[in-house]
Amino acid sequence: MTLEIAFVLAVVFLMLVGLVREIARPDMILFVTLILFMITGVISPQQAVKGFSNQGMLTIALLFIVAGAVEKSGLFDRAISYMLGTKSPNPRTAMWRMMFPISGMSAFLNNTPIVVTFTPFIRKWCEEHNISPSKFLIPLSYATIMGGMITLMGTSTNLVVHGMMLQKYGEGFSVFQLAVVGIPVTLFGLLYLATWGYKILPNYRALTNAVDENSREYLAEMIVEPIYPHIGKTIEDAGLRNLKGLFLIEIIRESERVSPVKSTTVMKAGDRLIFTGDVSTIADLQNTKGLRLDPGADLSLDLLKNGNTELVEVVVSHQSGLLSKRIKDTKFRGKYDAAVIAVHRNNERVKGKVGDIVLQPGDTLLLLAGSDFQQRKHLFNDFYVVTPMGNPFLTKKDTQKGLLTIGVLVVLIALVAFHVFSMFKAMSLAVVLLLLLRIVSPTEAKESVQFNVLLLVASAFGIGAALTESGAAKWIAEGLVSFAEPYGLLAILLLVFLLTNIFTEMITNNAAAVMMFPIATEMADQVGADPMAFAVVVAIAASASFLTPIGYQTNLIVMGPGRYKFTDYYKVGLPLTIIVMIVTLVVVDMVWV
Repeated sequence: MTLEIAFVLAVVFLMLVGLVREIARPDMILFVTLILFMITGVISPQQAVKGFSNQGMLTIALLFIVAGAVEKSGLFDRAISYMLGTKSPNPRTAMWRMMFPISGMSAFLNNTPIVVTFTPFIRKWCEEHNISPSKFLIPLSYATIMGGMITLMGTSTNLVVHGMMLQKYGEGFSVFQLAVVGIPVTLFGLLYLATWGYKILPNYRALTNAVDENSREYLAEMIVEPIYPHIGKTIEDAGLRNLKGLFLIEIIRESERVSPVKSTTVMKAGDRLIFTGDVSTIADLQNTKGLRLDPGADLSLDLLKNGNTELVEVVVSHQSGLLSKRIKDTKFRGKYDAAVIAVHRNNERVKGKVGDIVLQPGDTLLLLAGSDFQQRKHLFNDFYVVTPMGNPFLTKKDTQKGLLTIGVLVVLIALVAFHVFSMFKAMSLAVVLLLLLRIVSPTEAKESVQFNVLLLVASAFGIGAALTESGAAKWIAEGLVSFAEPYGLLAILLLVFLLTNIFTEMITNNAAAVMMFPIATEMADQVGADPMAFAVVVAIAASASFLTPIGYQTNLIVMGPGRYKFTDYYKVGLPLTIIVMIVTLVVVDMVWV
């Protein structure tokens, strides 16, 4: 091992530690790692920026825009109603009716908007039919992940590996080449989820039901008596804005409800003050002259709803500007016209004063949202809006434009399949047509692109180049081959699958694919095998993130609404991972070895 190899491996190890411990956003961790490799001379500036012009990475950006156009058309909304039906079905039959078409959709569209759009409808349907949403939401995520394995455009991971294949060998995947593995993997996986997997899935109640049943842990009511010395003064002057552990979320004044409460709101005798947060600290407020705790108050969540406010459950997104910040430092109420009632993480309420909670990706927030909530800027970038509790905040959809978008997509995919266009050219043309036909506006196109994902992918390309140029990839490959070669080529492929899958659960699917690709292709070269076999294994293993909620974005999206724990993913996902691994290795052995 040379000094340069040792340096590269040490930096990559520190990068992995940073990703696992979530010391910063994943894209920023990888970008800083890339810059470090560039300024230390491990890679040249040209190699460092090469990922930003890679066709696979740019195709991902274009697909975000196409998927966004389909999402806003409303076709997803109609599809889920048809899949689940309105009658009271057998839950496993309903699950199969849901998963099968959804996996088909995911083969051609980004799975994140599919999961974001379907989650509220599936949860509402489950509650209407007295079925636990936790029985359906992990299968929703897993079905989209497996469906994405079927085609080149089904997941960003496939496009990343495709881009690296083009870069190294001048030839990548064809549109349906991965279907040889993806289709059997999906069929066996869905069969498992609808049978044995259904038994393993937990049976949790929805978050709002749990909060409603234990509302006194979340809400407290105090009455303003005529002797209160601050009557006629503002909330700020009365000292009710920065309370220890408590937050004034609503004032009920006869038939009027004031929510969200502004610091300039004037106090009146008879006001009913509704507080949320750590209600165990209410004793401090009880000592205030003129404020009386009402222990017999009706504190159900319905108390908070009126014509101007609505209860909304949201999940903090990976690209949110709120990450690693205290809620009170984000100016949350003014920014979103909403107040935070509670924060849940890993199926447990985060205790303490709401304003002091530091937000993380996947946190579920129960909000009391005002009428302007849905129009606020950055809303859909900061949150996956999961479950409006009353009337869903849905804008008017244009079905004709949605059908036209799908028509354009189908025609261009056919042209790619017949080698008329490359995938990058086809998606470029698709976006141009969507803009010319005014199906999406330039602003909507920009908002659809997840720039943090693109930065992560582009940076990962440079890190992959550092592993190759330093000789670290070759050094690792030699060690792995010497270990597994006595047991045959299938054992080597098994080792590649396991390592890639471990990385994808620890960090992200795209970063895992980029890190393992140079190692896997070096192993292929050393044993004289077809590099396509190794590339396919890396692509499938990197996507097969079923063991934790952090490896794949859609797993984290459903975690809060399903009230899942980390262990739930492992219990359901381990058998599925084994199924995917066995099917992948058998097919790859038959086709490419």
